Amino acid sequence: MTLSERIRNLRLQKGFSQENMADMLAISTSAYGDIERGRTEPPLSRLEAIAGFLETTLPDLLGLEAGPLTETEWLRRENEELRTENARLHQEIGQWKSKFCEWVSLEIARQMQQQRERIGF
Repeated sequence: MTLSERIRNLRLQKGFSQENMADMLAISTSAYGDIERGRTEPPLSRLEAIAGFLETTLPDLLGLEAGPLTETEWLRRENEELRTENARLHQEIGQWKSKFCEWVSLEIARQMQQQRERIGF
């Protein structure tokens, strides 16, 4: 079975139309149709997106046997996961820092307002 046939069969199993897939991939319906007809060889990034929408793995979509991971591949994936988590944590820290700075500014403004009110005789 060819790649285009696997894509078409999986799409039909999921109940998606070609228009649905084209919309999800942000491409024209004719461009998606060319993929299913085997006229266009999609880039790897698009194949990954197709696999994701069809809830399958890229090796399965490509018809490859997925064997056990080598130590190098396992370490690469682990490193990638750690980098993703690290980026997420940095973003979260930035958000908390921003909230803290905003809170400190509001607290300083509140204290200054209280001091101004006490000055009156």
